[in-house]
Amino acid sequence: MTAPPAPKKGQKKGRFDVTFTLLLPLLLAAQPVATDSYLPALPAIAKELGSASTSLTLFVLAFGFAQLLCGPLADRFGRRPVLLGGLGCYTLAALGGAFADSVALLAGWRALQGFSMAAILVCARAAVRDLYPAHEGPHVMARGLTGLGIVGLMAPLLGAWLVQGAGWRWVMAAMAAYAAVLFALCWRSFGETRRPLGEGESSAPRGSTRAVFASRSFRAWASVAATTYGGLFCFLLLSPMVYIGYLGWSPAWYGWIPAGGSLVYIFSTTMCRSLLRRYGPVRTVKLGASLSLAGATIQALGCWLMPLSAVPLLFGHAVYCLGHGIHQPCGQAGAVGDLPHLAGRAVSWSGFGMMMVAFCAGQLAARFVDTDYSNGAWPMVVPMLLAGGVLVAIAFFWLPRLQHPKKETTP
Repeated sequence: MTAPPAPKKGQKKGRFDVTFTLLLPLLLAAQPVATDSYLPALPAIAKELGSASTSLTLFVLAFGFAQLLCGPLADRFGRRPVLLGGLGCYTLAALGGAFADSVALLAGWRALQGFSMAAILVCARAAVRDLYPAHEGPHVMARGLTGLGIVGLMAPLLGAWLVQGAGWRWVMAAMAAYAAVLFALCWRSFGETRRPLGEGESSAPRGSTRAVFASRSFRAWASVAATTYGGLFCFLLLSPMVYIGYLGWSPAWYGWIPAGGSLVYIFSTTMCRSLLRRYGPVRTVKLGASLSLAGATIQALGCWLMPLSAVPLLFGHAVYCLGHGIHQPCGQAGAVGDLPHLAGRAVSWSGFGMMMVAFCAGQLAARFVDTDYSNGAWPMVVPMLLAGGVLVAIAFFWLPRLQHPKKETTP
């Protein structure tokens, strides 16, 4: 790997500075801290306040739509002020959620947290494109997502432990503490990464959004990231109901399931870096798509042949996570690779697409979950199976055409 950039780009000089290489995984991990640690708390929140899915749904909606605002803001005013503002609001929102005494208040604070998280992730991903050339982007993202996986491994375990030992409100307090520490690190060590504008150059060129969607590379790679996350989000949303409600697991035992998925994800993102060096991004994603479809197929066979067994669900989820750990660094970095001058906007539209696919798939799947769990684990599994099929279609039929653009014009 290429050595990290010089301190003048992406970090400030100081005695206790943290390099961008170390900050990136911590910034990306704001997402699993806000979601994975929250999952074991959903049944407890529903029992105390009467509902839990509303807060998670609004969180996802706010996260998706806010990226459309945060991307242009980061392009116009720079990554550093938008990032610090996002971290500050994230801390405030988590504290507010810890003291919420109604579903409406909790949902409102979670919506603000989703908005804040958009600012954090947009700036972190845009900074990767600011600091590294396009061909290094997937490697850098894979390394950052490996660190995200490590935090994601600990987040659900800590969340389950806090829920069982102290109550769900302490999960929100832990989120606030994480964001506060990260705010201090970024205040000290994260310098502006956006390239200076030339004389007479506008930070918002005309047709910038059209230019993003005009990029064939953006459309293809953003579709990879959105599809794989859509399948995973249905797991995040419905797995507590399947394992805790349908199969009768305790919250503490359930916490090991997303933690195990994160462990597989860590291995997969590490493997992705090796695959990228050897095979390149398209062949690497072909392997990932095959794994995604295979994992979801194993789960579907389990639902059909062993509906009360967790074994095929767990094994299939692990295989799907292997594919997911390949798709995310390739999809996120590939979506912005051809658009260095519009990095913030490209990142924001890619992230918006991920959240909208996740929201629509999750809302549709949740309609098939009732209090008697009459449909078993199928509402969680079917969206993952569809995502695997779509990923195979993208990897084998769409992405290869990007390498041979001239053939598209041949009659």
